[in-house]
Formats: sequence, structure tokens, C-alpha cells
Amino acid sequence: MEHSSSQAYITNKSQLQTGAPPKCAKKSSYKVDLKNGQTYYWCTCGLSKTQPFCDGSHVQMPGYKPLKFTHEGPDGIKGLCGCKLNKNESGAFCDGSHKNVPDW
Repeated sequence: MEHSSSQAYITNKSQLQTGAPPKCAKKSSYKVDLKNGQTYYWCTCGLSKTQPFCDGSHVQMPGYKPLKFTHEGPDGIKGLCGCKLNKNESGAFCDGSHKNVPDW
């Protein structure tokens, strides 16, 4: 998803200013093919219909913005967080936090 303003996204999860927890989109990671040097916008709110990437649905949840990141590393399948509860330092990548999400 393209964003024209630097205000339209964050570059670190600690920049989110929300009053509500994100929606857990998936209780596991999304396996996606990332390309070296390509920029992506990861959904932080959990509402996107194009998970794990942003489709603009965060407008329904004040304070949420997509996390912009550029993949630096070899092309290949990587695990992006699906529960949206990963640690700030994990960025868009799965860190196993979904193991602590209660069943719904």
C-alpha cells in the first residue's frame, strides 16, 4: 500500500499512540515472500483484509498506523506477526508472542 505522507505510517511500534489493543488477526505468523530492498507496510491494528499488510482499515481504530519497513536481507519466505502483539523491537516480524494469546 502506498502512503504519500510521512505522517501516514510509523517506523517503530513504540510510535503507536492508541487507546485500544489491536485485533488479533491470526494466532500464528503469516509466511510471506519478501524481496531485498523492497518497502512494505505491515498492519498494526489487525483489521486489514490484506493481512499481514495494511489496506487502510486502521482509520477505524484511532492511533493506529501501518509500520513501514524495508526488507534488508536475502529474498525469501519470512514470518510476519499475525497476532499484532509482538515486541516493539521485533518490528513486523513474528517473535512468538502469539503463544501467549488466549484462545478466542
